[in-house]
Amino acid sequence: MGATVDSLMGNLCERIQERERRAPLSFKDFMAHAAARPHSVFRNIFQVFHDMVYRFVGEGVDEYPEDPESIHYVYYDCSKLFEEGTDHPFFADRLFANRLVHHIASFRRGAQQNRIYIFEGPHGCGKSTFLNNLLLKFEQYTRTEEGTCFESLWRLDKRALGAVPEREAHAILAQLRSLVDGSIGVPETSSHSREPLIAVPDKDYLEVPCPSHDHPVLLIPKAYRRELLDEMITDREFKEQLFSEKQYEWVFQDSSCTICTSLYQTLLDRLNSPARVFSMIFARSYQFNRRLGQGISVFNPGDGVTKTKVHSNPLLQNQLNGLLRDSNCVKYIYSRYANTNNGIHALMDIKGNNKERFANLHGIISEGVHKVEDIEENVNSLFLALMNPEDHENMADAQSFSDRITTIKIPYVLDYNTEVKIYENIFGKEIGTRFLPRVLQNFAKVILSSRMKTRSEALEEWIGDPDRYSLYCDRNLQLLKMDIYAGVIPTWLTEEDRKTFTAKRRRRIIAESEHEGNKGFSGRDSIKIFNEFYSTYAKKGKLITMRMVCAFFNKHRDGLADSIPAGFLVSLVGLYNYTVLQEVKESLYYYNEERISREIQNYLFAINFDPGRTEKCVYTGEELDISEGFFEAIEQRLLGAQVSEAQRRGFRRDVQTQYAGRTLTQEMLLGGKTIQETDIYQSLHKRYVHNLKENVLDPFLQNINFRSAIKDYGTDSFRAYDKRIREDVTLLMQNLNRKYGYTEQGAKEVCIYVIDSDLAPAFSNR
Repeated sequence: MGATVDSLMGNLCERIQERERRAPLSFKDFMAHAAARPHSVFRNIFQVFHDMVYRFVGEGVDEYPEDPESIHYVYYDCSKLFEEGTDHPFFADRLFANRLVHHIASFRRGAQQNRIYIFEGPHGCGKSTFLNNLLLKFEQYTRTEEGTCFESLWRLDKRALGAVPEREAHAILAQLRSLVDGSIGVPETSSHSREPLIAVPDKDYLEVPCPSHDHPVLLIPKAYRRELLDEMITDREFKEQLFSEKQYEWVFQDSSCTICTSLYQTLLDRLNSPARVFSMIFARSYQFNRRLGQGISVFNPGDGVTKTKVHSNPLLQNQLNGLLRDSNCVKYIYSRYANTNNGIHALMDIKGNNKERFANLHGIISEGVHKVEDIEENVNSLFLALMNPEDHENMADAQSFSDRITTIKIPYVLDYNTEVKIYENIFGKEIGTRFLPRVLQNFAKVILSSRMKTRSEALEEWIGDPDRYSLYCDRNLQLLKMDIYAGVIPTWLTEEDRKTFTAKRRRRIIAESEHEGNKGFSGRDSIKIFNEFYSTYAKKGKLITMRMVCAFFNKHRDGLADSIPAGFLVSLVGLYNYTVLQEVKESLYYYNEERISREIQNYLFAINFDPGRTEKCVYTGEELDISEGFFEAIEQRLLGAQVSEAQRRGFRRDVQTQYAGRTLTQEMLLGGKTIQETDIYQSLHKRYVHNLKENVLDPFLQNINFRSAIKDYGTDSFRAYDKRIREDVTLLMQNLNRKYGYTEQGAKEVCIYVIDSDLAPAFSNR
């Protein structure tokens, strides 16, 4: 029999109580907790927000860790922050992720003055989804032990302040009534009672929460904080950070709110004992709740602007006045900004009523204080806002505090990998199985081309004449920029261009993204276009190819091609052809590493002798008949079959000079390297392997049975081919699957495409 309702409800209540428990800590216990875990306790809103982002995103992955020109433009996995556990996932491309993390990193690098961070982007870029998910994850993070924040809470001891506890007052009143009525000993609840007493919870203290959510450490007078923390904290590494880094200046410079300050001073005057005052100070976890406006307040343009400037609690104020016997010493008044002090204040678009709200933030952002009647209220909040590019006119009054505004661009997606993730989220991850590898990414590149500028000064300065790469890249170099935006350094770049791809150039190229992504196909347009394309070409048993992509954008629907730069599709096909050709070559290539190594070692030994001699190689132990034929056979593998005799001889002289002048004397004799560890060996090995791969298809293209064997792979007819062809085709199919993710059908189709399109000659010697 299943568990009873009573037991189930009991377990549920225990779990809820455990999760929601907010038992305040005495100030003494809080300081002991702070000493044990200073990294997590001594944090303001900026530091907590920073830790939250890094908790979900991590440090990032650099695909080129050994690159000396790296600008740390890395891959950040934002799925846990913006996608997982959300109703509407937001997909941050690599550009925006780096931009966001860069700004968040500044929250831990220096002292934070009040600023407003405006995320600017066009309609349909996902701004609202981004902010909603960001705030959701922040709220969730603060409910964990790792993300716990603390705020001040007062518990004013009634006895210590000379007040009679409530339950004793009830007893006295009951006795007085009895004396008046002459009914001593008659129970208070009898018919003789004029007013029956109601049983209510009685406390020996009056609880006064800090409406500004002040950090408890701010209640320690400034003059004593440094000395106390120095003696209390034993973690030397953190202590050094606390006392020297600007991010912790608030610990020593900030003051508590006026309510807490006046309470502290009044109690000290009344009790004349700091110990008794601190016994009334407690710390409790700061509960962030967007729906209740506690710690997080989000305002939409249509939300009405409240006319109430000053908030108070009359009941609590009367209790304070009665307990402290003074109606003026503690004024429990505050503004609406207190709710998000040390929290987040966000505006969803600067339009409508949010224009007024933004204007009202002027003084707060500039000065960090807000006037509430005749008192000053400190406001240290994380101010966020969303804005469309056309709404700049609504910020006309912001010029006077423009130095306090940080704009973070959030344009349409400019990373093709992220664009694909959006399609997979809408239409299902299985859509990738309906495409040949790379074709889905190429569809995304067509969409991205409409969002990018057709001229890049940074790329023009670096590459010079784009026609040098006409086989792989468009004349506007958009395909090159797309790869760079995605964190890829293309393999088709020349060695010289790779060497001149300096950190300065990389920063200039990435900086151009700040001015792209505000036009072209929006996110909503892109989803509609993909839906139309996928519905048209996704047929059972057939894979979507590049020919289908080109046909769709060129002919299927009028108007699409007008948004795509001229010549882009042709260049995209060229890059695709180059890529699949390299994949087929790499998959077909098989070499005997031992044989290659022996040939290079023999060659390096033989170049020191004239042709016509027989010598024993000191590296391999082989007897070598040194002749022009010997040199020619190896040099053709190193330089290519088309190289002239003069070029071969010149190459041989250069190798011999380097071998004698540097390899033997410096690297081997002085450096103790083996021949295989030397620079010249590594260089020749790279040349040898490269040329083997470049020409690997040649013998197969001349064999008519090779194409037929590919078509028959996986069928009974495949057994009819000779053993060598079966082995080669099987190796090709297996490597395409293992290395590049092709299905058997896809591998066969792409191989036939490479052969029938005669791609090998088009990219020879490239």
